[in-house]
Amino acid sequence: MPLDASGGHRWLDSFVLASVIQLGTLRFCERFLNRSNDPCGRQFDQMTQAARSGRMNIIEGSERSATSKETEMRLTDVAKASLGELRGDYETWLLNKDLPPWKRQSPEARRIYDIQLDKPQYSDDVAHDSAVHILTQRRKFSPWLDSDDDVIAANTLNILLGRTILMLQRQLEWQHRHFLEHGGFRESLSSDRKNLRAEQEGSPSCPLCTGPMQRRQARAGDKAGQVFWGCTNYPNCKGIRPLGPS
Repeated sequence: MPLDASGGHRWLDSFVLASVIQLGTLRFCERFLNRSNDPCGRQFDQMTQAARSGRMNIIEGSERSATSKETEMRLTDVAKASLGELRGDYETWLLNKDLPPWKRQSPEARRIYDIQLDKPQYSDDVAHDSAVHILTQRRKFSPWLDSDDDVIAANTLNILLGRTILMLQRQLEWQHRHFLEHGGFRESLSSDRKNLRAEQEGSPSCPLCTGPMQRRQARAGDKAGQVFWGCTNYPNCKGIRPLGPS
């Protein structure tokens, strides 16, 4: 059984924006947090760690997708929750200045929302090209992220966080649908084991679904103890054949 593709996070817009957010948060904290408003450095640590968690859980979830769809979904959800926590920090930053976040339809916010990410174009050196791509996308937002006005920078990061959280929610929905339709690694292993066992036994094809069959033994009724061919897709398929030549 070939493994599903994994490690494709570098092509995800959610990963690119999460990377821009982590870089922006590091710069925001370095410039605007100080001994006066963050004497113990706790807010610096919490905000930078939340930004890191968002990005790194996207990476880990992608890397684990080949062997555990459940883990991929869990880590995507952790990334979403971490970025939601960080978004709360930027909202609080603004509220502490008696300011609400920019309205979505305000001219200031629309400038940020209207900036679209480029589609990645990577060569064989994906790690290098991905880093260049992230820096290129960051420069699109740099007039606001690098503003000397902390209100502008906080609002910009708040908007980017909202966009990324929405992307991650859509990823979760897709991952859930994919799991329901195709199962995960354990389900695939179980199916492959059944198919290999059926092949080794020289089993016939199921008369109902044409899938492989395996030897089964009736456990109750008049036929208790009798051996027969049963479909490996049971209970979804209840095809049977008498034991003997196919």
